[in-house]
Amino acid sequence: MAGAFGFKGCQKIRGPQIRNLLEAKDFFLFDCDGVIWHGEKAITGAAKVVSSLIRQGKNVVFVTNNCTRPRENYVHKFYRLGFTDVMLEQIFSSSYCSALYLRDVVKVRGQVFVMGCDGLRRELQEAGIPCVEEADDPDATIYDCALAPDVKAVLVGHDDKLTFLKLAKASCYLKDPDCLFLATDNDPWHPLSGGRILPGSGSLTAALEVSSGRKATVIGKPSRFMFECISSQFRGVDPAQCLMVGDRLETDMLFGSNCGLDTMLTLTGVSQIEEAQEYRNSELPTNHSLVPDYVVDTIADFLPAFEELEEQSN
Repeated sequence: MAGAFGFKGCQKIRGPQIRNLLEAKDFFLFDCDGVIWHGEKAITGAAKVVSSLIRQGKNVVFVTNNCTRPRENYVHKFYRLGFTDVMLEQIFSSSYCSALYLRDVVKVRGQVFVMGCDGLRRELQEAGIPCVEEADDPDATIYDCALAPDVKAVLVGHDDKLTFLKLAKASCYLKDPDCLFLATDNDPWHPLSGGRILPGSGSLTAALEVSSGRKATVIGKPSRFMFECISSQFRGVDPAQCLMVGDRLETDMLFGSNCGLDTMLTLTGVSQIEEAQEYRNSELPTNHSLVPDYVVDTIADFLPAFEELEEQSN
């Protein structure tokens, strides 16, 4: 679609170009952190953009690698931040998609050992997937702790209570070649205020990959499986009619590229246009998959285009 508007990728668009894009697309996929909100503060104009898209009959879904909360908690957050049109069925988190993968794709028969937070466990439990219960003595070590029987999968997500014992247990379970090794996502880190960073699921997965000598199957972005989840729940999803809007080149833009979607980078989050331009000018062909088709300062740049469309319809 980028070529149809007569300019190369990684170009900032505005005004009529955004209006033409909104008219051309039927399905909009948004990342959340850095696109829709920062923490507990919505991006200015984001709620109006979402409600305007829905009012115009567009399909809107949210694809997030944040696995720390179940989908129902996301619905509450959306509502709390002024997004009153968002329903549970529009939310696809890496924890929800991990549960679908375990239940519907591999049809796991046994327990799952989770290196992750309570929100991830809740999504698995709601899907009917049994998780190993952690009940070790505070002084337990890998030398004397109990190992659960019948562990058929190890799932790694964000775990702010990670211990060496958890890592050691997971490594032991993965010695069984029939035990699946899954990761909700491979995000290396997340930005915090004051220039600090929070290690992401990808950093925990990397540690376990080294200790186990195995590679994890990643469920979340940039894996295609999240798009397959969406396609299975929404009829007639055509990649050519989709736009992926995100703030991170290595996850959101690559996800869109992997799934055959047009992509848009918004500059309210992690990645900036200079990084995208470096990837565009790179001699490595693999880097070109990280380049967005379109760039906007913020999704609030959609709003003037909506006003024009409404004026045309009146």
